[in-house]
Amino acid sequence: MVRLGAMGDILHALPAVTALRAAHPEWFLGWVVEPRWAELLRARDQTSTGLADCSSTPSEDVQRKAQPQDHRRANSPDATPEWMPVVDRVHLAGAKGWGRRPLIAATWREVRRVKQELREAEYDVCLDLQGAVRSAWIGRWAGARRMIGEDDPRERAARWLFSERVKTQGRHVIEQCLEVAGRVASETLPFTAAALPRDATAEGWCREWLAAALNPPDRRRPLVLLNPGAGWGAKRWPTDRYGKVAAALARMGCSVVVNAGPGEADLAAAVGAASGGAAVAVSPDISQLIALTRRAALVIAGDTGPLHLANALGCPVVGIFGPTDPCRNGPFGSKFRNLRHPESRRDHSRLADPEPGLLTISVDAVVEAALELMGTDAATGARP
Repeated sequence: MVRLGAMGDILHALPAVTALRAAHPEWFLGWVVEPRWAELLRARDQTSTGLADCSSTPSEDVQRKAQPQDHRRANSPDATPEWMPVVDRVHLAGAKGWGRRPLIAATWREVRRVKQELREAEYDVCLDLQGAVRSAWIGRWAGARRMIGEDDPRERAARWLFSERVKTQGRHVIEQCLEVAGRVASETLPFTAAALPRDATAEGWCREWLAAALNPPDRRRPLVLLNPGAGWGAKRWPTDRYGKVAAALARMGCSVVVNAGPGEADLAAAVGAASGGAAVAVSPDISQLIALTRRAALVIAGDTGPLHLANALGCPVVGIFGPTDPCRNGPFGSKFRNLRHPESRRDHSRLADPEPGLLTISVDAVVEAALELMGTDAATGARP
């Protein structure tokens, strides 16, 4: 499996790979990923969590410490540790860094390492779920007999690196990934909720942080997570509006937390100031963000990784969209409300200012969508 790209790209591919795992538990699955996103597939703390307050009960297979690599074998299909629930091996490939430093010796050493690692794994099939020339080249390094990708990939030139091309019919990228993955065994894979790892250390951090940060730390108060950041300015709803949403939800009995991704501390601080202190900011790493999102009653965000993470975890989400089309890469398969102006056009230009249609989305519309999704009068203090 090859899926580089950003956080959302990986989360959009994960349901297809989870479906493959469910359909063929005896298969050995590997995934090539940028190092910064490895925690979406493999927890740092490779032990069972055994948490009583999590949304699912750990299986008997994960009550013991798992091995750090190649945890599942064909003769042991039931070994599914929750620290790495979908794949058997994660291959780290810092391909973006290679492009920035193509001529230095360290880059070539890393390229040789990844090539050797993939060849030694002896994969029979490689799926390119990214649809880019770079990901397709890396997939070819595995030397698999079959190289499968979309007939009309994201980067057109990538199709010439595939030995098998799938003419996908689905509009959403998750549907397209399911169709490509289904070609491996000529089957129709059903949509399957993505399985994400549990990191015991991150889960402990989350409990302690929430108890210290929320005043009062009342579990009956719905926890709402806001994410004001996005990949570029055109996708960012104004921070003052996030602040007003936070203040309104806090008055109704919610605990509101603002997630600050790397380089987004100023955005989170601006939301907190606009909320009049109703929202508290946090800067979690990936594993901590997974743990925090699992405890949320609702996530409100633009088209960005934390929105797709919440959707993958089955958390209700309010998506605030502008230049990107939620019908293709928005929330899918669980409880959500997408807000987008009908005249907003799909445009991936990296513009700094919010897209005009995005600015037509009001605070009241977001609050109304939030209350509708939580399915409760938050003022009663009843946790959904």
